Amino acid sequence: MIAEIGMGIYLSTPKTEKFSEDGENGRVRYGLSSMQGWRATMEDAHAAYPDLDTSTSFFGVYDGHGGKVVAKFCAKYLHRQVLKNEAYAAGDIGTSVQKAFFRMDEMMRGQRGWRELAVLGDKINKFTGMIEGLIWSPRSSEGNDQADDWAFEEGPHSDFTGPTSGSTACVAILRNNQLLVANAGDSRCVISRKGQAYNLSRDHKPDLELEKERILKAGGFIHAGRVNGSLNLARAIGDMEFKQNKFLPAEKQIVTACPDINTVELCDDDEFIVLACDGIWDCMSSQQVVDYVHEQLVSESKLSVVCERVLDRCLAPTTAGGEGCDNMTMIIVQFVQLKKPLQSAGSADERPSPTEEAGTGSDSKAGESEPK
Repeated sequence: MIAEIGMGIYLSTPKTEKFSEDGENGRVRYGLSSMQGWRATMEDAHAAYPDLDTSTSFFGVYDGHGGKVVAKFCAKYLHRQVLKNEAYAAGDIGTSVQKAFFRMDEMMRGQRGWRELAVLGDKINKFTGMIEGLIWSPRSSEGNDQADDWAFEEGPHSDFTGPTSGSTACVAILRNNQLLVANAGDSRCVISRKGQAYNLSRDHKPDLELEKERILKAGGFIHAGRVNGSLNLARAIGDMEFKQNKFLPAEKQIVTACPDINTVELCDDDEFIVLACDGIWDCMSSQQVVDYVHEQLVSESKLSVVCERVLDRCLAPTTAGGEGCDNMTMIIVQFVQLKKPLQSAGSADERPSPTEEAGTGSDSKAGESEPK
């Protein structure tokens, strides 16, 4: 049975089966878990590539809204685009990541974009290979997804402007002792430094001053904390209906895919990061998550199990309140080369003062960005 409550469509009993995974190499150990929960569909996706290349690890959380396809598209292609950008080869990860976020919107347009999204949205009949409601076969060869070969395709959807659904994207890229976090939307990355939580991303809500200013300048409005009364986040990949102003560049549209980028030089005090969608952060503060992970790691070494316990802890007993009713995805990444025996989080006076910032980027936030 499905019930529609407020803005969400909920099941009568939650789906608590989890997809979990663990992995490690010489640089990192990671564990992740995702769960559909009370929502009628699973719209989260994630990516975990400890060996993006010989010196780099990539982790991403993508929280879809209005459908799952954009999140799945990002999970499939965003890290590949980071690798393919010429800036990446030159060692400029920040530029390659920023371009990869914008590139997602470009790639989802036109016939090729439409076809890829149709496949990811299960709109292809698995037996005949035909897309529902349309008999048409692509001319370009499959299997070659080089960025430069994302060829223009003729077809009935060649003027497709892109998906009306969208997704957040929060990614963490680790190379040597440098951690780069790029974020668009309200998924979040948090680092634990000596047991203290520091947000490495900012939740892009419409009422943030910077977001509000861009939304209004681009011709949008905010009603009840939502962009044009419908979207409760100010940056996302997809959501093409909010990106239609022909006179503005991509980063100045009502909703933009432009990520905040934060670069952190890791030190011996840094223990792990947590990447998670807002289904987690709606229920627990950054510090509460870090404290809980610390507690669990005293007796549990498998990181995916710790993630699973957080998901179970956040899952609401009923759909009455709204919090704890979302899809949930969480990734823990532990730094192997920096790793020391974990102690349980120290008392407040042993922790670094909140003025110690965990990042060098302008968006670096010390401590909590959300009120407790």
